[in-house]
Amino acid sequence: MGKLSTHVLDITAGKPGAGVQVLLYSIAPDGKKLLKSTLTNQDGRCSAPLLEGAELLAGEYELVFLAGDYFASQGIDLPTPKFVDRVTIAFGIADPQQNYHVPLVVSPWAYSTYRGS
Repeated sequence: MGKLSTHVLDITAGKPGAGVQVLLYSIAPDGKKLLKSTLTNQDGRCSAPLLEGAELLAGEYELVFLAGDYFASQGIDLPTPKFVDRVTIAFGIADPQQNYHVPLVVSPWAYSTYRGS
């Protein structure tokens, strides 16, 4: 069975994004459902997969990273409103037998993602 994982890289400081709140939602025609809320650890990763085994189903999902709160906690001078605040990555899982790794590379001014394994 596959799994879903993530991690956060803070490219402003050149280090893992530790303590970033991550929200995982499933997306269905009748709306969004919060599946998990967690914090990244010292390595910028979640301590366990977000979904794995029978929990990982084909479908549409969103990861929401509270990046603005993270950068504020790091003492970075941010504008009001923050330029990068809540980073939402909408993605699909087509084959739940595979691993899906959805990392976030982020600064207060930009972000990027990709599908890892």
